[in-house]
Amino acid sequence: MGKTQSMNFVKEVSQVLGGEGVNLCMQCGTCTASCPSAHIWEYTPSEIIAMVRAEMRDEVLSSSSMWCCLSCYSCTVRCPRDVEPTNLFHALESLAVKHGYKPKNTSTPVMYKNFVKSIKKNGRVSEFQMMMGYYMSTNPFAALGMISVAWNLLSHGRMPLSAKKIKGKKDLDKIINKLNEVRGAQ
Repeated sequence: MGKTQSMNFVKEVSQVLGGEGVNLCMQCGTCTASCPSAHIWEYTPSEIIAMVRAEMRDEVLSSSSMWCCLSCYSCTVRCPRDVEPTNLFHALESLAVKHGYKPKNTSTPVMYKNFVKSIKKNGRVSEFQMMMGYYMSTNPFAALGMISVAWNLLSHGRMPLSAKKIKGKKDLDKIINKLNEVRGAQ
């Protein structure tokens, strides 16, 4: 954290891809009103943006709020100032990880990691593999409660057990490797 302590938090956020619009927010609350998961956030989307602008670095980065973003982009589509809150929350997630902050609710990062693992493996999400990874990492017995849902999805062909790899999987691997190289150089 030493490098960023001399930089104010708003400036640091605005320099991360996705965080550029943080200063455009006029606190209208449209993002919070549009968010289908705002009720489970520790701080609402508009509160998170206000907290960033109030230099509440530790409170924001240690919060579980931005990890609750569903990436539905409802807030981004409706924002009158083009803040792009969804991208801002993902920027905050990356800053939290970069600086070693751990969210209080650990299930969302576990889900996120399994989502990314599935994409890296197949080039697309395999819902079955992703959810099995999630339940095995968090609570294997909770998967038993989902058997009827899984059966309905499987029996209607809505959730295949195995995922087909995309045609350009090797190209995707090159992109991911290049991204990892760039991140490692920073």
